[in-house]
Amino acid sequence: MVSITGSRLVRDPQARRAAPPLERPGVAWAVPGLVFFFVFAIAPMAGVVYLSLTRWDGLSAPRFTGLDNWSRFLGDGQVLQSTLVTAVLLVGNILVQAPISVLLGVWSAGRQRNRAVLSTIFFLPLLLSTAAVAIMWRQLLDPNFGIPPKLADLLGGNTDLLGSQGGAIACLILVTSWQFIPFHTLIYQGAARAIPLTLYQAAAIDGAGRVRQFFHITLPQLRNSIITSTTFMVVGGLTAFDIVLLLTNGGPGTDTSILPFAMYQTAFRTYDYGYASVIASFLLLLATGASLLLVKISGYDKMTSTMEGL
Repeated sequence: MVSITGSRLVRDPQARRAAPPLERPGVAWAVPGLVFFFVFAIAPMAGVVYLSLTRWDGLSAPRFTGLDNWSRFLGDGQVLQSTLVTAVLLVGNILVQAPISVLLGVWSAGRQRNRAVLSTIFFLPLLLSTAAVAIMWRQLLDPNFGIPPKLADLLGGNTDLLGSQGGAIACLILVTSWQFIPFHTLIYQGAARAIPLTLYQAAAIDGAGRVRQFFHITLPQLRNSIITSTTFMVVGGLTAFDIVLLLTNGGPGTDTSILPFAMYQTAFRTYDYGYASVIASFLLLLATGASLLLVKISGYDKMTSTMEGL
């Protein structure tokens, strides 16, 4: 209980002793989350691993075949090509998206003139669905009526950018970056706004210009955000599917057939769900391994929380 004496607040000592102590959440608090994670993550993954050991066409009962699908997987040249294409797209997207997102995020966190209007325009691609983006860019990249014929001199006369492996991969990186750079920009914008202004004021007093402030203050302060953003890029790059399906359909030929697209083709074109489950399991291992490697290299697992009260 609290009583008012004059202008002071007097707290009743007995009431303070009777108040229950603030306890940290116990294991019981995590049960709903653990149940949800088990039902919608662990159980489906276990089902996929089981299906990878069977032969199943989606209609009849699965027939257990042991490691036959995995043996076939290890000797499949098409899977190797799909893995290489996936790696090229992943690295290309990171190299393009990361620096542009950092620069745009830091810029949009400032107080420049018309910053709010320009930031809104930059973020518009994030509001569009991937299907709409892919269809729109497929029309824009049309070799007869799109943008390439207008830039034939700059392109060396090659207006069919989607007709070669190099051109198709470059277009996939361009379109993916155009759509998802705004998402990563939002991450860096929020992180840049959280950097204490006193750091920049002290650096300015010491004579540091904007370039030195960016490399010695901004980038180090964005370390956690860079790790988070890169992890999103890795996981997104390993699970991308619709953009390839709608923009290149894995072509020309199978030159842009990434692992998720190969999994789709195997499952829903040839109805070999057992072998498709092998590709899905491999993707799961690849994404998990890449995330753990990123955490290990960055030292993110050794970082402590900077949130007050935790």
